[in-house]
Amino acid sequence: MADLQDEPQSVGIGAEDLPAAAHAAAGALDRAAALLSVHPVVDGCNTLVWTLRQSPYHDIDTPDTGVDTDIPRLRAGGVGAQFWSLLVPSTDDQVVSDTLEQIDVARALIRRYPDSLSLALSADDMADARNRGRIASFLGPVPGRTLKDSLSPLRAFHTLGVRILAPAGASWAREELTPFGHEVVREANRLAVLLDLTGCTPEVACQLAGASKAPVVISNTAAAALTPHPGNVPDEVLLALREAHGLVMVAFDIARTGDSLHAVADHLDHVRAVAGPHSVGLGAAFGIEPRAPRPTGLTDPSGYPRLIAELLERGWSEADLALLTWGNAWRVLRDAEFTARAAHHKQPAP
Repeated sequence: MADLQDEPQSVGIGAEDLPAAAHAAAGALDRAAALLSVHPVVDGCNTLVWTLRQSPYHDIDTPDTGVDTDIPRLRAGGVGAQFWSLLVPSTDDQVVSDTLEQIDVARALIRRYPDSLSLALSADDMADARNRGRIASFLGPVPGRTLKDSLSPLRAFHTLGVRILAPAGASWAREELTPFGHEVVREANRLAVLLDLTGCTPEVACQLAGASKAPVVISNTAAAALTPHPGNVPDEVLLALREAHGLVMVAFDIARTGDSLHAVADHLDHVRAVAGPHSVGLGAAFGIEPRAPRPTGLTDPSGYPRLIAELLERGWSEADLALLTWGNAWRVLRDAEFTARAAHHKQPAP
């Protein structure tokens, strides 16, 4: 290769003419894009399914200013797997029927875009979707309120493809984990259904993390030590998730994390420091219509590379970033499946 000094001088501005900070930022963004091409983002929370129920005319194959999620922006952000939230704001007498409708809408969404979305039921499905250039699509969480005094709805949801259950708001996980709540945990473990502790009180979250033989997750939250918001978790819960080899997924929400990409990165730094690099993930909670206020730089899924670049500049290793984006979520799903297989060997289903 010829020496750069032998090359003709350009009349434009070259990379060497950029300010040092801008040059470093461009380099970090390139590194982020390269990392995401191998270790794409597993996003723990997107509420688009509920939005599509209210506005079924949206075509997510093309950009739409009415929502913050579509396939082009998921692709631009390097999203390789998505947990599609099926939570509903229904009264208890309608929660089961509304949840079933949510499942129906989610499955229809995945069928409608077969070249981009792929229904995922396992960690292997997640890896297979990535290898085929699809976004692995997990169904859940569904509300724990659907299980009043019977495990049958949980089994039915599992048959329909649901792989995540949210205990928050359920009578069996409100102030403490009741005896029936312990049955729910055992059955979820047997079915390889993840427990999503988002919205649980710190006491119940710690009880659930301790009772579950499989890792638990918190699909969208932030650090209460930095922002004392009701949806954020205190360090005691972060430590419980670390002990349980679980996963804490940080949301992009001005009220919970602050109004900038840098503030979100601060929360990720804190969660990694307390829960450990093997227990931190991303759960942006996009998909709301009309758009909720988002931190600057993270207004939709296409902002993920900018966040990864920021973390690179803060000194995160590429190995830890690969855990943040993909590895930790894949490991939690795989460990839940190992736990389920062990349970099947011990005793048959009731």
